[in-house]
Amino acid sequence: MLIKRRFDWELPESLATPERAFLDRRAFLAGAGAAGFSLLASRRSHAGEMPDPTAGLYPAKHNDAFKAGRDTTPEAVASKYNNYYEFGSEKEISSFGEALKVRPWTVKIGGLVDKPTEIDCDDLVRKMPLEERVVRHRCVEAWAMVVPWTGFPMAELVKLAAPKSDAKFVRMETFLDPDIAHGQQQDWYPWPYVEAITMAEATNPLAFMVTGAYGKPLAKSFGAPLRLHLPWKYGFKSIKSLVKIDFVAERPKSFWETINASEYGFWANVNPAVPHPRWSQATERILGTGNWFNAEAKPTVIFNGYGEFVADIYKDLQGEQLYT
Repeated sequence: MLIKRRFDWELPESLATPERAFLDRRAFLAGAGAAGFSLLASRRSHAGEMPDPTAGLYPAKHNDAFKAGRDTTPEAVASKYNNYYEFGSEKEISSFGEALKVRPWTVKIGGLVDKPTEIDCDDLVRKMPLEERVVRHRCVEAWAMVVPWTGFPMAELVKLAAPKSDAKFVRMETFLDPDIAHGQQQDWYPWPYVEAITMAEATNPLAFMVTGAYGKPLAKSFGAPLRLHLPWKYGFKSIKSLVKIDFVAERPKSFWETINASEYGFWANVNPAVPHPRWSQATERILGTGNWFNAEAKPTVIFNGYGEFVADIYKDLQGEQLYT
């Protein structure tokens, strides 16, 4: 029997996830056994994946304007330690994520726009000015990493969509396919995963639509073929595997906000002085430093160190819970 030892700096699974999800995870592991894993492996091996026609666009030109101030996390660590609840509540979901077929893949753009459209993701990538940015990523669970993302400013996607003046928010949605994403079979979650940000956030230079990492097309465990990255916010705001983007007038309710708004709110800006209700946010453990037993701890910085880019967005939002 395999016994997984929890390292002293890791959050207990029961704290990092809702209790029902934690109990279901245990039941799944106990009951699925070898047959379940064999089925998933079979699905992966027969996916019939199409080759990536945009592979020649990587690596993209590096943009020095965005600094991480830390060493890049090794790819072998960053690509295998992820939250991706569509594929389960464990961190090591990269093998399950291989079941996702990312070609063909289209993204619907609609809502308050003049011409709603559906665009092939590869065509979208070709239209956009790709660049590489090495930036921080901070999880609400108090671990952090640095990833060299490739993609394009979200402001370029907003420009392409040409939203109407009454659009105040961007609502984003991920895929829904419980046949290959066994986490989506957990029906107490409000699938599909939904996130939303304001237009001011979407057009900020830091907001980044990611199509690649580590100098190549995006791995499935990172949220291929298209995800968002918002380095000044907790990681759950950076939605993965996008299939739908709508421009709307009213503020949407996001996935984790629907589950527990007091712990995972709409704004979710990083702030060391505002603890999560069940743990401190004052420090963060850096993935890939030392070994799992003594990973380096660093003080958390407000807006994850990117306040010069984003602090002005929030200066007139008194009364909002900006750091939950």
